[in-house]
Amino acid sequence: MNHKAPEKIQNVGVIGAGRMGQPIIGHLARKGFTVRVHDIDLGKRGAAESRGGSWSADAAGLARVCEAILICVGYDRELRDLLSDDGIFGHVRRDSIIAVLSTVHPETVRELAARGRSRGLHVVDATMCRGAWAADEGTLLSFVAGSPEIVERLRPVLAAFSSDIVPTGDIGSAQVAKAANNMIMWACLVANHEGLALAHRYGLDIETMRKALLTTHAANASLDHWGRQSMAWADDDMEIVAAMAKERGIALKQADAVREICRWLKPRRFQLDEYGTK
Repeated sequence: MNHKAPEKIQNVGVIGAGRMGQPIIGHLARKGFTVRVHDIDLGKRGAAESRGGSWSADAAGLARVCEAILICVGYDRELRDLLSDDGIFGHVRRDSIIAVLSTVHPETVRELAARGRSRGLHVVDATMCRGAWAADEGTLLSFVAGSPEIVERLRPVLAAFSSDIVPTGDIGSAQVAKAANNMIMWACLVANHEGLALAHRYGLDIETMRKALLTTHAANASLDHWGRQSMAWADDDMEIVAAMAKERGIALKQADAVREICRWLKPRRFQLDEYGTK
C-alpha cells in the first residue's frame, strides 16, 4: 500500500507576537514561509505585519490554513485555554504540527499531545534558549521533542530562527531540557551578582573584573551579557522547576535558594551597591 507523503510545511502560524514571537515572524518570512500571526493584543499587529506576517483576527482562522503552528504564549493556563475544544483544537487541519515554544510543565504538553493525537494532530514541545538577543539574530537553541518523523518535518521551520536544534526524545522532554537550562542560567546570574558585588565593595573595577572572569572557568553567558537580562520570567521558570522537583521527589536546595533570591533581585538587578543590603 502506498502511503501519502507528509505535507511539506509552507504556511506557518505564530500565536503570540511578543518579545520572542516578533523576531521569529521576521526570520520565518525571510526564509520564504507564509506567516500568519495572531495575538490577543491588537497593538502587536503593526509590528507583526512590518516583519512580513499576515495578521489573523482570530486564532481559529489561522489554525485552519497552517501546516505548522508555533505557540509563544506566556503561561500554562493560556496554553491550555488555547489548545482546548473552545480554542483551536476544533479548527486545526489534520496531520498539522502544533509546536509549543512556551515554557510550561512537561506534563501539560504530554496531556495536550494525547488529546491532539485523538484528533489526528501532532503536538510537540520545541523550547527556546539563549534569550531575546539570540531571537533577534536567529541563533536560538531549540530543544525539540517528538517522534523523529515529526521533528524532521518541523526542522526547516525551527532552522529559520535557530542555529542549533537538539532533539530530546519523547514529548515533554524539551520542557525538561529547558528547565535544566533555566536552573543553571538563573543560578549563574545570582552568582555573578554576588561575586561582582563583593569585588565592588573592595574597590575593584567591575568591567575589568567581568572581562577577566570571562577568560576563566567562571565564564558564563549571563556574565557575557551582563546588564541585558530583564528577569521577566525568572519566578515563573523556577516555579516550574520546583513543581517538577516535587513531582519526582528530588530536593534541589540551590534551585530553591535561587528562586527566593531572584524574587528579591529582580527590581535591584545589576545595582551592585544594593546587593546584599537589607
